[in-house]
Amino acid sequence: MDGNRRWARAAGHGNPSVGHRHGADHVQRLLRWCGEWGIDHVTVFVLSADNIRKRSAGEVGYLFGLLDEAVPRMVAENTRWAMHVTGDLGLLPAATATALRDAERQTAGRSAHFTMAIGYDGRADIVAGIRGALRAHGADIDTDAITASLAGGPVKDIDLVIRTSGERRLSGFLPWQTTRAEIFVSPKMWPAFTSEDFAAALRYYSAHAIAR
Repeated sequence: MDGNRRWARAAGHGNPSVGHRHGADHVQRLLRWCGEWGIDHVTVFVLSADNIRKRSAGEVGYLFGLLDEAVPRMVAENTRWAMHVTGDLGLLPAATATALRDAERQTAGRSAHFTMAIGYDGRADIVAGIRGALRAHGADIDTDAITASLAGGPVKDIDLVIRTSGERRLSGFLPWQTTRAEIFVSPKMWPAFTSEDFAAALRYYSAHAIAR
């Protein structure tokens, strides 16, 4: 969900962190679009481990405050979606980590799956997957065992990555799971990304997946 701060500056907001609030609210629209298209598995990259370590304490604190507000609302309003988390929750304040774990518990068993990548590091994710596979299977592991041990929703392989704000790098976003993914780059900042842009991304995926 890239470009929140740049969107806020372009919109004339004195505090660029206002863009994060608009970006968080926009996730609700994304989930609605996915429902309309029959998409049942979605992962959103909320905050990387590097973001937490490198951004200012004020900005990161503001983001955590948004999560504390947004997560219970998402549980109540999006009754179709089971929530999952991937990332190091030890990097988060206790209240935020608790809210996320509570959301996972309260939404278990719902028909669709929404994963939030927060405090996320792609290499650490792979290491955790390998360790989980070793615990489950001993030394007799394969790629399927590692994939099954990764955190997040039940379907691990990602078909399509949508990258907003014109950035053309994955920035460590689920490297194991995106091995075969198509990548759609939108010039739009995340808060300005529309349902028409989402439809364009799905058309791009359809055309390229068929060609492949």
